[in-house]
Amino acid sequence: MSALELDRVSFAYAGADAPVLREVSLVVPEGAFALFAGATGSGKSTLLRLAKPEISPAGALEGGVRVFGEDVRAFDPQASAHAVGYVFQNPDAQVVCDTVWHEMAFGLENLGVPEPEMRRRVAETCNFLGIEPWFRARTAELSGGQRQILALASALVMRPRLLLLDEPTSMLDPLAEKNFLALLFRANRELNITVVVATHTPETMADYATCAFELADGSVRPVDPPRAPEMLTKVPVTFVSTGGGGAGMRDVWLRYDRDARWVLRGLGLELSGGEVRALVGSNGCGKSTLLSVLAGVLRPQRGRVRNALAASQALLPQSPKALLAHETVRAELMEWSRAGGYGEAEVAAALERLGLADAAERHPHDLSGGQQQLLALEKLLLVRPRLLLLDEPTKGLDRSARERVARRVAEARSDGATVLLATHDLEFVRAVADNVSLMFDGAITVTEPTDEFFSNSWLYS
Repeated sequence: MSALELDRVSFAYAGADAPVLREVSLVVPEGAFALFAGATGSGKSTLLRLAKPEISPAGALEGGVRVFGEDVRAFDPQASAHAVGYVFQNPDAQVVCDTVWHEMAFGLENLGVPEPEMRRRVAETCNFLGIEPWFRARTAELSGGQRQILALASALVMRPRLLLLDEPTSMLDPLAEKNFLALLFRANRELNITVVVATHTPETMADYATCAFELADGSVRPVDPPRAPEMLTKVPVTFVSTGGGGAGMRDVWLRYDRDARWVLRGLGLELSGGEVRALVGSNGCGKSTLLSVLAGVLRPQRGRVRNALAASQALLPQSPKALLAHETVRAELMEWSRAGGYGEAEVAAALERLGLADAAERHPHDLSGGQQQLLALEKLLLVRPRLLLLDEPTKGLDRSARERVARRVAEARSDGATVLLATHDLEFVRAVADNVSLMFDGAITVTEPTDEFFSNSWLYS
């Protein structure tokens, strides 16, 4: 039996000039570990969401979407929960409760599952995924890797037969990614759950995959999973220190609550004007917090923060939707035009760079996650900030889009910007960074020139 079948499916978002999917037909066999690859904006997320009625996008749908032989449009919430689980790219879009145990019970409670059965399912899922040690933890205190495992647990506790995942490892450090994929493989093999993953990095999952499909120009074709990652092109730049005008921290300590653990512990940082610095380290080591402190969004309990560029800075958060508040793509790019000193011509050029000239009147939330990421970054770059703070800027992007971001970072630096970026994308670091700082235990352990950092590292090589 097929787990997922699309029969001549076409889909267009409301107000769009062209459909995202055009007469797509494919079959994912029951028990498969399937990969959906394709460029940013190719329709991978749209295709996945069409198989889950509760989150199906609004627009014109033609053709049939069937899960285990049943038309998904006939599913009620209970039937959908039993048939299809879904894990989002960003766990923050999925985790809604304050504690781990409550998050895992949330969906079962909504379906009216009896308490004894609920306890059994939660216990078995915790044991399977190895999360019992942090079962009673607060979700706000979890690392990024733990939050993504919790999102997986919340889907598995419903006991779905088909599990759909949208870029589930894009926000994970290399070790957390391997651990997450190992758990996903176990769910596929040991629990007989059919797994479908939309991803820009199919090579990291190639050893697990039984089949793969590529989306391009609204169509889908079966492909062999790639066996080797593609390398990003090194951006040719020359580091020139401009002396003053940098930023730094000295002996900075920060925690989010009085009784919570220290997220930053005596952290020191010196960022030179005109430098591109990359922050690397595992999920939860404090990279995002450091960016927020330097931007003035958070105030440390102790220590000194110096930022000579604070009057002209821009912060790209991990969730691009935090910067997207208008009804159209064009309106987003025009929002800061008066203060930033740019106009329609610059916005038109930005739309061309983004490949969104035909989507200028679409709602930003109808774009793919990768397109939203690019839009948010371009919105910041239009104001030509002197300090650019980037949190996972290549999250959810394909290789060509990542290279585009690398070029835009180099252009911003050539225009006089100082750049500090936090990322798990090591190839992106090689392509753009002058220096790399490794964070561990709330502090910076080592800072070295990029080539020297990778040649000296045992893990990041």
